[in-house]
Amino acid sequence: MDSLIFLSLNFKDKPLVEHIELRLKDIFGQEKVFYDSWSIQPGDGIVDKMNEGLSACELFLFFVSKHSLQSNMVKLEWQNAVLKAAKGEAKLIPVKLDDCLMPPILLQSLYIDLFGQGLEVALRQIVDVSHGRNTFAGGPQEFSNLRAYVYETGEATVVECHAEHYLEPISHYLFLVDNEEQEVRFEYRSGSMCNTGFNKGIQLSNGTTYNGQIVKVEKGTVPGFPLIVHITPSAGSKVRLAGVMHEKRMGEWAMIPIALGRRNL
Repeated sequence: MDSLIFLSLNFKDKPLVEHIELRLKDIFGQEKVFYDSWSIQPGDGIVDKMNEGLSACELFLFFVSKHSLQSNMVKLEWQNAVLKAAKGEAKLIPVKLDDCLMPPILLQSLYIDLFGQGLEVALRQIVDVSHGRNTFAGGPQEFSNLRAYVYETGEATVVECHAEHYLEPISHYLFLVDNEEQEVRFEYRSGSMCNTGFNKGIQLSNGTTYNGQIVKVEKGTVPGFPLIVHITPSAGSKVRLAGVMHEKRMGEWAMIPIALGRRNL
């Protein structure tokens, strides 16, 4: 076995990852890329072949997604790759495929943000890394303990702001909308006491401008106890949520990741 590049993924992500593996195969040759579709043949022992590929790899590409993070087999692969990388025996490069929450241990090194930067940019960065070139620039790597889960119930758009790992002492949130004040109504649903206010013409660092509702609660956001806001449109209107920001410290606001759908318990 002379495989240099190991691709670790969940089978549900294959339609997307195949664009990458085909490019790598064209550049380096099939024998230099460990990909289960061609590296494991009928009758082969799956675990033995995986171990063989892991032992031979010099570059481990971990395609991080909600699917792969729930896979025990993929978990075994990437955790072994972390140990191998710690010994200097291989390079581990995570490739983020969706809006999943990156495991904190993977934030210690650069990752490729396909979800945020697009397929072509990610492909170019993967090829650069595979060639050992230093032109790779990773995606934004600031770890976020907070995540906003957005879903609809009836006419309302529900936003749940969760602390994923630990207490966030400041529960000041700004819900950005592309709506006028009379088009939407905001309701704080996870308690009774809060300070609110509608702000117009909020300009972001990228130059875009939105309106927004501030919701401030004088208690922390604790794992398992999210801050919940319902946004209901007036007749003939539609909620156009543009983002959720959190006040990290006085006067300093930052976007928090948004996930579509309810949070899995």
